[in-house]
Amino acid sequence: MTVDSSARPSLTLSGRPMSSQLQDIRSLSRQMVGHFVENVAPCGTLPGDAISGDVTTITRICLEFAVTMLDGRDIPAKLQRLQDAAAGWAREGVPIDTIHHSIHEGFKIGLDLVVSGASIKDYDNLVDGAKAVVEMLDQITSAISVAYVRELRAVVSEHHTAVHTLTSALLGGHSTSTMARECGIAIAESYSVVAVAIPAHREEQNPAVDTQVVARRKLRRVQAELATRCGNKALSLLSIDGGTLLIPSTMFDHKGLEALTDQLSQAAQVGITATMMDATPQQIPDAADQAHELLDMVQRLQAVPGLYRFDELALEYQLTRPGPGREYLGSLLDSLDEHPELLETLQRHIANNLNRQRTARVLHVHTNTVDYRLKRIGQLTGFDPTQPSGLWYLRSALVARTYRA
Repeated sequence: MTVDSSARPSLTLSGRPMSSQLQDIRSLSRQMVGHFVENVAPCGTLPGDAISGDVTTITRICLEFAVTMLDGRDIPAKLQRLQDAAAGWAREGVPIDTIHHSIHEGFKIGLDLVVSGASIKDYDNLVDGAKAVVEMLDQITSAISVAYVRELRAVVSEHHTAVHTLTSALLGGHSTSTMARECGIAIAESYSVVAVAIPAHREEQNPAVDTQVVARRKLRRVQAELATRCGNKALSLLSIDGGTLLIPSTMFDHKGLEALTDQLSQAAQVGITATMMDATPQQIPDAADQAHELLDMVQRLQAVPGLYRFDELALEYQLTRPGPGREYLGSLLDSLDEHPELLETLQRHIANNLNRQRTARVLHVHTNTVDYRLKRIGQLTGFDPTQPSGLWYLRSALVARTYRA
């Protein structure tokens, strides 16, 4: 990472070493740290021991590094100390933009001191000095960025593993307070257990692209949006096709969860369908099973993407349970087997919440055609889809029909 500068001469201004204004490193580092606290907003929020310790130490290392480079020497060990510090900042959550902003602020102060006694006769030397400053910044920012990102990836990986472990334990009914402490994640008093279905992105059907890359990018966008909206409080087990979310009940009300589903859909660039149940940690395994059974039913009904609660579909869910009632209801649509366009119209019409115009658009037909088909459905089945009682039977029949052997 460093450049061999053994043959590089010391830089001077007006016959004096350019580094002469930076020699009082201890005093200058205190001055710079004071400037950071006053002018770099996030620095003012750091705890006192961080300012008097790490920040001051690293400022002094940067100054020593600058002096040695201006004097024509490099000290790789100082870059290693910067990298070690950057790794610590990443683990402590210090924003990298704050780090780089502070470094540049320090360089501005140092540059002002270096050129304070320069005259027009020093033009060539000032150009050489400017090049040296750019080289210093390049080496320092590169060293810090590499170490910071490397450590941040390790931290994210550790957190991901902890989340995966705790989520799996909660879904399996094996979580304990000891495990939660080891994972560093507090278990909430209750959760919204959300089953999620993520359909394929349109590019996943394109033979000219790597469909696995498209699918993984879709999943990463969903995970990033979930992290943005929920921080580290939401637990998740997700694949490219969907999965399960455990969101503390205190985070969102129903409208908030609906908005979250819409935001995840926008991030995925596909319409996500989700179903949810409320549960305590002990109830999570059963609630997850029910949420996914409900999701399966919603998908069988070809319902529009969005969030569905159990209490909104409790009747339909009960119709999926085996028994003579389900078999009878499932047989009510047998008369439409020879008219697939009528069955599709009924499915679309119910999935679109009885919106005739939307159904017509989806089927690429006129609304009058939708009306005619609904009338024919009533004639063939004996249940009028334009009447509440008839619609109830037809909707129930659609649910039951999808579960017939």
